[in-house]
Amino acid sequence: MVKSIKEETFKANLDLVKYGLVTLTWGNVSAIDRSEGLVVIKPSGVDYAQMKAEDMVVVDMQGRLVEGKLKPSSDLPTHLELYKNFPDIGGVAHTHSEFACMFAQACKEIPCYGTTHADHFNGPVPLTRFLKEDEVNTGYELNTGVVIIERFMNLNALETPGVLVAGHGPFTWGKSAADAVNNSLVLEKIAKMAWGVRQLNDEAKPLPDYILKKHYERKHGKHAYYGQKNRG
Repeated sequence: MVKSIKEETFKANLDLVKYGLVTLTWGNVSAIDRSEGLVVIKPSGVDYAQMKAEDMVVVDMQGRLVEGKLKPSSDLPTHLELYKNFPDIGGVAHTHSEFACMFAQACKEIPCYGTTHADHFNGPVPLTRFLKEDEVNTGYELNTGVVIIERFMNLNALETPGVLVAGHGPFTWGKSAADAVNNSLVLEKIAKMAWGVRQLNDEAKPLPDYILKKHYERKHGKHAYYGQKNRG
């Protein structure tokens, strides 16, 4: 089981490169095996072009090394905090993709301006607060996770599969590592679209709620009808 999750996590990390979501080593993806209580994550600072599946690092839910010769990503405590608090997710991704980072650094959430956004996020992409000085000094990566959880106190993590950490950048998640990466790609695309909308019309209004709900629910709701249920 661990071997298959390492392969899945390795591929998902390479997909960050494939989709143009990372520069140098600015990103990471993890996956969790909840039955075993193990998390697999990219090693810290390793070039994607040189990375191999066997380089993926396996840790337990306390961050203790279980398997691997390399140090895990420095963002591991953030990933672990998300897994502990969002029990339905199976993968987490973090990037410094340009347009999502611009919104994070401008401390602006991403409004839902259109149906592309509504197909994937049931509302605006939320923004956390800045970490306080003592939170940075006493556990920066852990407290990054804490402020994300704080922001999601009244949100559904599966309906809103991503967040902007103020001054930092985006974290996304999903049912699997691949799903988390797909949500990173979607987040970057809708961030770029939102930026463009504001250039064209700085008084643009968000999509009416009834259209947003229709588009989200036709793909993800109880009576979703988008796509093919049974193929072959």
